[in-house]
Amino acid sequence: MFVQSLSRMRKSVSFRIAIWYSIIFPLSSFLVISIFYFLLSSYVNHKDRQILHAKLDEYVSRLNEGGIPALKHAISGDRQQDKRVSFFVRIAGHDNATLFLSVPRSETIGDYQYLEHRAFKPRLMDLIAGIGHPTELISTLLPDGSILQVGRSVKNREILLDRFWEIFAAIMIPVILLGFAGGAFLSHRALSPLRGLIDMVRFIIDTGRVHNRVPENLTGDELEELIILFNAMLERIETLIDGMRASLDNAAHDLRTPITRLRSVIEVALQTEPGVEGLREALMDCAEESERILTMVNTLMDISEAETGVMKLKIEEINLSELFEAVIQLYEYVAEDKYIEVTTHCPPKLVLRADLNRIRQVLANLVDNALKYTPQGGRVHLSAERTGEEVAIVVEDSGEGIPADEIPRIWDRLYRVDKSRTRRGVGLGLSLVKAIVQAHGGSIEVVSAPEEGSRFSVRLPGGGPLQSMSVK
Repeated sequence: MFVQSLSRMRKSVSFRIAIWYSIIFPLSSFLVISIFYFLLSSYVNHKDRQILHAKLDEYVSRLNEGGIPALKHAISGDRQQDKRVSFFVRIAGHDNATLFLSVPRSETIGDYQYLEHRAFKPRLMDLIAGIGHPTELISTLLPDGSILQVGRSVKNREILLDRFWEIFAAIMIPVILLGFAGGAFLSHRALSPLRGLIDMVRFIIDTGRVHNRVPENLTGDELEELIILFNAMLERIETLIDGMRASLDNAAHDLRTPITRLRSVIEVALQTEPGVEGLREALMDCAEESERILTMVNTLMDISEAETGVMKLKIEEINLSELFEAVIQLYEYVAEDKYIEVTTHCPPKLVLRADLNRIRQVLANLVDNALKYTPQGGRVHLSAERTGEEVAIVVEDSGEGIPADEIPRIWDRLYRVDKSRTRRGVGLGLSLVKAIVQAHGGSIEVVSAPEEGSRFSVRLPGGGPLQSMSVK
C-alpha cells in the first residue's frame, strides 16, 4: 500500500512541480551566489593590488628621500600601525643579489632566497610561494639600477573567500529544503482548483449527476477560466439531458397513443366477427395509425439528416407566388372552418433557388401552426420579398402568441407549447422547419407575445427579379 501511494505521489503534478522547484531554486541561488563570489573576489584582488602599487610608490619615495634607513623606518612604522598586515620588501642589486630584505614575521628569509634566481618583471604582478600561502609580488627599477620588490601574502584574502564558501555551503541545505517545501506548498495551492475539478468529474462518473458545480475561486487565472468553462459545459449538458428526457417523454406519449389505438383495433377485430367490411375498416384504422407513427419517424430522420448536413437537396427555381397558392389551397378548408382570413403578398415573378418539396414543407408547417393557434375569426398573412441576394418569407398570425420563456425551446424536437396536448401534432414541425432552412444556408426567427400573435421570418439565399403584386 505504501509503495503504491509513493508511486502515485511520484506521478502527481504537485510532486513534479515541487521537485523542479527544489532543483531550480537552489540552482538559481547557486548562480546568484557564484556571481556574487566572482564580484567579491575581483574586488578584493583589485583592492589588494591597489594597496601594493600604493605601497611600492611610497617605499620608492622613501628610498629617494633617505635611502635604506628611511625605508626601514617606514617599514617599522607600518608594522607598528597594523601588526596583522606586513609586507615583504626586497632590494636587489644589478646581479639580482639581495641587498636588503624584510619579510613578514610569520616567515623566514630563507623562504625567499630563490628570488635571486628569478627573472625581474618591472611593475607586473607575480605570484611567489611563501609559507602556507602564496605572496603577490610587484617590482620596479630604481634610479641607481637596483630593484625594489614589494609583496603581500594572499592569506587574508583566501581566508575571506574560503569563509564565504563555508557560509554558502552551510545555507545550501536549508535552501534545498525550503525550495522543496515552498514548491510543494505552491503547487498544492495552485492546483487546488484542479483537484476540485477532478473530484467533481469523479463524482459525476460515479453518480451520473450533473447538477453540481465546481466552486469558483475568482483568481482570474487560467484554472479559473477552465472551471468556468467546465461549469458552463455541465450546465449545457444538464440542459441537453433535460431536453432529451422531455423529448423521450413526449415521444413516448405521442407514440403510445397511436400504438394503443392500433392494439385496440386489432384486439376488437380478433374478439368479434366483424365481417369483411368490419375487417376492412379495422385495417384502415391500423394503416392510419401506422402512417402517423411513420410520419413521426420520417420527420425525426429528416431533422437528423438536415442537422448533420447529409440531407439531399434538389435545387431548382421556385416561383414563390405559385407555391403560396398551392399551400393556401391545401389549408383552404381548415381556414374556412375556423373563419380565418388568409392573405398573401408576393411578387408574381419572385424566384427562389431551393428544393421545392422541402420549401413546401417549411411553408406548410408554418401555415399549419398559424391556423392551429389562431382562434376563429383571426387572420393569417403570408408575404415574400427579395432583399439583396436573399429572399425573405414571412408568416404572421393574430393567434394566441408564444410566452417569452417558451420561444427559445419551440425549435426543440417534440417540444410543444400546448402542455395539455389537446391540439393535433407531435411537436416536430418547427424543428423540421429550422433544420430545412439551415440546410439551405438560411435562417429563421420569430417575434411573438401572448395574445398578440406570432411572426415567423425566414431568410433564404438566392432571389429572382422583384415585381410587387398583392394577392388575396
